[in-house]
Amino acid sequence: MRLGAFSVSLAVKDLAISQAFYEKLGFNPVAGDAAQGWLILRNADDITLGLFQGMLEKNLLTFNPGWGPRCENLPDFTDVRTLQGQIEAAGITPTERVNPTAVSGPAFFTLTDPDGNAILIDQHR
Repeated sequence: MRLGAFSVSLAVKDLAISQAFYEKLGFNPVAGDAAQGWLILRNADDITLGLFQGMLEKNLLTFNPGWGPRCENLPDFTDVRTLQGQIEAAGITPTERVNPTAVSGPAFFTLTDPDGNAILIDQHR
């Protein structure tokens, strides 16, 4: 199953403090808007973290269909609606489903793993 780019999305209490901490670990901002309460950080090993202040209830594992490891558009990818069907066929029920009126383009669905960890499958294109 081709889920796309992987990142961890962290629910942070103070964006600036979290940003400073992760910068000490070698992460640098590559996208986002601190004024809106979110930043995307990446380190030299292509590990991506999203920092979100006041936007998430808890941390998420995030997959972005259509994006490569550096958030570049991939020419060929599995659409989020197809992924949802594959996941349901495997016996997993999404906690939130793709909007049925969205037949193409950006869309998302969510899952919860057996240990209660939230997973977001979020297609931006």
